[in-house]
Amino acid sequence: MLILVGCTTVHELTSRVSEAISPSSAVLTSDGLVIDSLKTLNILKNREDRRVFLTALQNAAGVAIFPAVYKAGFFVGAEGGNGLVIARDTHGNWGYPAFYTLAGGSWGIQFGGQRAGVVLIMRSRKAVEAVLKHQGKAGADLGIALGSIGTGLEGSTTTNLAADIFAFSDAKGLFGGFSLEGTAIVRRNDLNRQYYGADVTPASILIEHAQQNAHADTLRDALIVR
Repeated sequence: MLILVGCTTVHELTSRVSEAISPSSAVLTSDGLVIDSLKTLNILKNREDRRVFLTALQNAAGVAIFPAVYKAGFFVGAEGGNGLVIARDTHGNWGYPAFYTLAGGSWGIQFGGQRAGVVLIMRSRKAVEAVLKHQGKAGADLGIALGSIGTGLEGSTTTNLAADIFAFSDAKGLFGGFSLEGTAIVRRNDLNRQYYGADVTPASILIEHAQQNAHADTLRDALIVR
């Protein structure tokens, strides 16, 4: 596992990741992230080994989609990418996206110097609330069980059947050894403001479902497993 030396706050962690990953991904707009998240989702939905992913998605309480997760060189030692989180409402309907950055974690040696899309399936309301509540590293502090990704989609759900969150990648085998332990899922208030045109909280988006933007309707529809 690579360590982000000298990063003592979540802001520093996010800034270090933004500096380490490619400029094009660091400056993605909120609209662009929604479009790229839809592309990542469709790749996973249409793979030959999609059965496990579709089953997990059908039963998910929420999803986090990071369309371009990078690992920088060993000298910098930073990993991450921008993305979004969407949760179901009390009627089971998909809501609208709140924006986050995925930072840190242990990706395994196969991921060095490459990028891939990552989808985190949140299997319970508890997992969604944990992401909202904790501004920092995932793992024991969240009080939720974390699954790991294997060399393919099957591996991601057989590692820990009790896990609250499973990780899937759109590049089979690329994320061998990936672990969510130590990963920070950091809210992006700037992107939320950009997308909704006002200062809104992730809770108002993901729990209260008080925010809407029709631009995300195609993504919301794609999350429905038919």
